[in-house]
Amino acid sequence: MFEVEKYLTELRVPESSAYAGRSVHELIESVADETDVMVTALLREDERRRMPSTYEVLKRDDILLVEADSDGLQALIDVTRLELAASEPREAADASEDEEAPAGELTLTEAIVTPNSRLVGRSAGALDLRERYGVNVLAVARQGKRLKQRIGRIRFLPGDILLLQGREEGLPAAMSQLGCLPLASRGLSMTRPRRVALGAGIFVAGLALVVFDVLPVATALVGTALAMVIAGLLPSGEAYRAIDMPVTVLLAAMLPVGQALETTGGSTLLAEGLLGLADDLPAFLVLALLMAAVMLLSNIVNNAAAAVLAAPIALQTAEGLNASPDPFLMAVAIAASCAFLTPIGHQSNTLVTAPGGYRFGDYWRMGLPLSLLVIVVAVPMILWVWPLAG
Repeated sequence: MFEVEKYLTELRVPESSAYAGRSVHELIESVADETDVMVTALLREDERRRMPSTYEVLKRDDILLVEADSDGLQALIDVTRLELAASEPREAADASEDEEAPAGELTLTEAIVTPNSRLVGRSAGALDLRERYGVNVLAVARQGKRLKQRIGRIRFLPGDILLLQGREEGLPAAMSQLGCLPLASRGLSMTRPRRVALGAGIFVAGLALVVFDVLPVATALVGTALAMVIAGLLPSGEAYRAIDMPVTVLLAAMLPVGQALETTGGSTLLAEGLLGLADDLPAFLVLALLMAAVMLLSNIVNNAAAAVLAAPIALQTAEGLNASPDPFLMAVAIAASCAFLTPIGHQSNTLVTAPGGYRFGDYWRMGLPLSLLVIVVAVPMILWVWPLAG
């Protein structure tokens, strides 16, 4: 789904390479008809040369920092027989496979670093990814910025795209633990079909308990999550990491704020202000104004926190209009989920900022028409399902 422009990759000149003793120019020219490759640095023992001359003569064990797209990288390796510097030499890798375990084949996949990933702000070297997770970071792409560091020293940011190498059966679990998402299907089997069916069945059963008033929503859904852990569909460690503690703490802090607004009369004051602005307006326009205000708030604070703060105001507004509170509460719920105007309104917005090359101002250009469309569609639908005189 994302267009990856360039990777920064480390390539080693092996002892058997035909390009040892030849120039950087000859190396680049070997694939000039197929792709565009740029050598951004050359590392030789303890010496580092940025943007080396094309007449620089290569030596055995030189490490080149090469900028190329994924197809160009593959073409360069195929033609020159250079080695990926981040991977082990073939003999050592084969020996370790024989000694350690009868594992599957090595495979490559592209993955994106999510905002909540444990990679954010840390480097592959600091995390010891190979020893702890069984993966090598072979290349890094960060759109809009040229990376000039060694791959092992690059501090990852949300939206970075990594070329990962690992064993086929262990790579999905490693990406999950690291908080990375595969960019596209690469033949990885994340779950078995029967396990998917079992998970879907447990979830449907939980929803059925809610629909038929057997259990409250919170109890049924928590029970569903526990059932998935007990059935082995979700590892307990992964379930623990899936709890969004920042949002939990934020909600715990905002609930007293919402109660304070109600008990001190703050929500009444804000509702009266809204009613004053809409004194001569019909109720459906008041509903639209409420949605617009909550949308603006949701683009600044967490959407759940925006709903907590706006719900008392919605109740007071409905009371002031002598109307049913249901449509106003639904308007708050929908508006709080429509954070389209800023990259910080929701983690999904943040996730696509770097891969898409978006700037802060790009969001409102698309988000403003979309927000208006939501209001135009949602207001009549809400009033149709939840009438004002309920």
